[in-house]
Amino acid sequence: MSEVTARPAGVLQRWNAIPLYLRILIALFAGVLAGLALGEHAVVLEVPSSVILQLLGALAPPLILIAVTHVLMTTDITGKTALRIGGILVLNTMVAIMIGLTIANVMKPGTWAELTPSVEETHESEGPNPIALLVKNVPKSILGPLGDKTNIIGVIIIAVAFGIALRSVKERQLSTVQDFVELAYDMLLKLLHWIIHLVPFGVFAIVAKVIGTEGFAPFKAMGAFILCVLIALLLQTVWYLVRIRLFSWVRPLDVLRGMRDALVMAFSTDSSTATMPVTYACLKENVGVREESASMGALVGANFNNDGTALYEAMAVLFVAQLTGLELTITQQLIVVFTSIIASVGAAGIPEAGLVTMTLVFTAVGVDISYIALLLTVDWFLDRCRTTINVLGDVNVSCILDGRTKPDAVAVTT
Repeated sequence: MSEVTARPAGVLQRWNAIPLYLRILIALFAGVLAGLALGEHAVVLEVPSSVILQLLGALAPPLILIAVTHVLMTTDITGKTALRIGGILVLNTMVAIMIGLTIANVMKPGTWAELTPSVEETHESEGPNPIALLVKNVPKSILGPLGDKTNIIGVIIIAVAFGIALRSVKERQLSTVQDFVELAYDMLLKLLHWIIHLVPFGVFAIVAKVIGTEGFAPFKAMGAFILCVLIALLLQTVWYLVRIRLFSWVRPLDVLRGMRDALVMAFSTDSSTATMPVTYACLKENVGVREESASMGALVGANFNNDGTALYEAMAVLFVAQLTGLELTITQQLIVVFTSIIASVGAAGIPEAGLVTMTLVFTAVGVDISYIALLLTVDWFLDRCRTTINVLGDVNVSCILDGRTKPDAVAVTT
């Protein structure tokens, strides 16, 4: 009996040990086969992906709140340096978002295919549905069910999740406000890790549903979306290099050569936080910027600078709006700009940060977050591309902070 009960746990552990992007690829191919086999009946598989994204949407606001609070509490920058870094970061992020929106508006990748309304919309007028009722009770906001006397299921789900997450830290001592913030941050990250483990199942469900009901046409639009994002990221790279050429003593080609190790690591690990020490070392030893500039760009910038993520989110919102026939006004697109800037602050340390903050941006302009599941099929690749751009953005900040005078020249004059 013990062998029988131990076997599923072993299978689950082996599955979770596989890198996330490989699990997503496996789920994608399995979803294609399931969609071809089930046909129109695959529409029922939209429910799992809706639940997963609803949970992400519930977790996103408190996670961003705690993440930004934690970054601002622990980051040691003051005075003119803080204002200068802030100005550089805001400018870079705004340019990234405007590049993304411009490319998406000009190339219109979402018009390459159309999707029928989601299962939630199509069954809205068909009366009570047990599955829809269950999905409705999954919390859309962590605090939402606490003020709703009828959503007892949502309250129970929140209580169980927090109770299990806190079991491992119940003996932890809290002596300062920072301790409390870090405890909340660690707990929310633990909940996020659990949801991320479900992402491949969401990919399987949405791919099967789309293939079964729509065929392969929507994936032609996904190909156009990938192309648009890559073009936008390339233009953002050009912006960085031009800024380095105009406002720094470093030459752009020398930057690219010196930062090769950090950029390759960013693409392979899909984490600007994990790449941070390599970024710092390359800036200081290979590029040759001052130690203070390297630390400000690599260590501080990495916590605030997520231009690639902000660019991607802005394009994703517009892409899904085009795909579903929803017109976003200029005002709504400006809301996308503002929300993307706010959501990107402090998100560097959050796993799958783009996926988490995207739910906030979609909600801000009324785009259905259920279609984010479709983006998961290509997000594993685009996430690596935008992480690389995030790191290059940190390099841009360091070089600009270092100014137009080489460190050796300063040493000679002094």
